[in-house]
Amino acid sequence: MGEDSIALATQGYGWLPNRRRRRGDTFRTRLGGLPVVALCGPDAGPFFYDERTVRRHGAIPEPLRSTLFGHGAVHTLDGTAHRVRKAMFLSVLRPDAVDALVDRVTDAWDAAAARWPRQRTVVLFDEAARVITRGVGGWAGVPVTDGLASDLVLLVDGFATAAPRHWRARLARRRLEARLSDLVEAVRAGTATAPDGSALHAVSHHRDADGSALPARVAAVELLNVIRPTVAVAWFVSFTAHALHRWPEHRTRLASGDPAFVTAFVHEVRRFYPFAPFIGGKAVRDTSFDGVPVRAGDTVVLDLYGHDHDPRVFPDPYAFRPERFTGRLPRPFELIAQGAGDPAAGHRCPGEGVTVALLRVLATRLARLSYRVPRQDLAIPLGRIPTLPRSRMVLSHVRAPDRAGATRGTDSTVR
Repeated sequence: MGEDSIALATQGYGWLPNRRRRRGDTFRTRLGGLPVVALCGPDAGPFFYDERTVRRHGAIPEPLRSTLFGHGAVHTLDGTAHRVRKAMFLSVLRPDAVDALVDRVTDAWDAAAARWPRQRTVVLFDEAARVITRGVGGWAGVPVTDGLASDLVLLVDGFATAAPRHWRARLARRRLEARLSDLVEAVRAGTATAPDGSALHAVSHHRDADGSALPARVAAVELLNVIRPTVAVAWFVSFTAHALHRWPEHRTRLASGDPAFVTAFVHEVRRFYPFAPFIGGKAVRDTSFDGVPVRAGDTVVLDLYGHDHDPRVFPDPYAFRPERFTGRLPRPFELIAQGAGDPAAGHRCPGEGVTVALLRVLATRLARLSYRVPRQDLAIPLGRIPTLPRSRMVLSHVRAPDRAGATRGTDSTVR
């Protein structure tokens, strides 16, 4: 059983698929000297998300806790503690609240898009991050200050690397947690106001399974776990623009706002483009999967990128085909982009509905813009986690939609 840390660091999203081509869907290896069982295949999702077999407690490495998730986050809990904390998120992300969030982000997008025709170029990723931050900050009850968007982007951008961006992410988390801890304490002291129903109100007044209030720092962590994944939608906005550039035949139908097609397009973007490469847990008992022994204490990783490009689940997986999802919802363990299973009871991300709702609106608005894609590097490096088009999607000659609502940009040659 060899050591795979260097292969993971150099191959990124390709690490598990490359290993699986030689060793099969399920195999044992080591990461950082620790025993790991890697899984993929149509039956791997139900096995991984069964808490009787695999749990998240103790499975999230320290670098991820100190950048992406935060110490004491819901992601590190299991059982009753997890369900009670998760219920707080579900209450914040109820359907009417998600609608209000979408409205705020839409207003921020429209205000920004009105300025874009006066700019020589627009870096779409950066603009989308600022737009979403303005929307989610106001909705969550968090004052939006200069640097908030860039710090939130750093949290996501630095979670899976030993490079300098990882240390920038740690510093960003310290700044954000300190600021939001002070805000939570001010709300509890009555010197700051948290709007009823807001994420700030929820984390400030939540009681855990043992009846205790969250420590201010943990409340700040969970507040970031509402805001930070929302800002991560900027990655998918950039991938949407990439998809429209590569497959412009979808633009007119997307711009039309046809609800079934828009939703299908959004799901295909989430399936086709890489975001999280895999997810990990800890085996809680001796068992086996696919004939491979899984021992209590082993780290178990589920190959998300491999699953979403598995021809047994998605025929012709490297073709971009929104029609895969037209007129239907993905099955619980079919599309695993933000977890799988039941969001109320398991570890499926409660913000998945927010991602889909925001992308539905922003993808439609993007398709209705007229713009050019100037010469730039649109390669998506699979060795970088999280990845993004190298140019971050630069647009030029941006114009507002015509009266018909859908305009087709003129794309120039790109590298």
